[in-house]
Amino acid sequence: MVALNVNGHAEQLDLDPRTTLLDALREHLHLTGTKKGCDHGQCGACTVLINGRRINSCLTLAVMHEGDDIGTIEGLGSPEKLHPMQAAFVECDGFQCGYCTSGQICSAVGMLEEARSGWPSHVTANVSVTEIDLTDDEIRERMSGNVCRCAAYPNIVAAIRDVAGGAHR
Repeated sequence: MVALNVNGHAEQLDLDPRTTLLDALREHLHLTGTKKGCDHGQCGACTVLINGRRINSCLTLAVMHEGDDIGTIEGLGSPEKLHPMQAAFVECDGFQCGYCTSGQICSAVGMLEEARSGWPSHVTANVSVTEIDLTDDEIRERMSGNVCRCAAYPNIVAAIRDVAGGAHR
């Protein structure tokens, strides 16, 4: 048995130890908002939050996350009360087909926390600063692990910029 804490709920699952977190979420807990894209960690469609940090759920085993706080798109908000990032994606049309959207949103939430914590990226001009200026280039670099085949990138960047600037609370 594997004990997982998913979206604030304790779950007990009888899993093969080789089961990825992605498959545990989709096939065993029926949380299908997290998508299986490439299954190789290259597209970001399976991004979830583990203890607030973003991770590709296709690249990690479920058994590795006992005791961790696992957050999926289903746990971020509800239709009645969207998470600010979800609301921004709707307002800015940050999606087209929608397949990558849950991974994009989870990644964006984790990325904003990284920036607030002062973590530099490859395009951060001064890595010694503690306050990161989230320019469009900075956002694009930080979100580069999430692929959108529909190329909704300008709208995704706009949504993230809006939330980072406090437009959605």
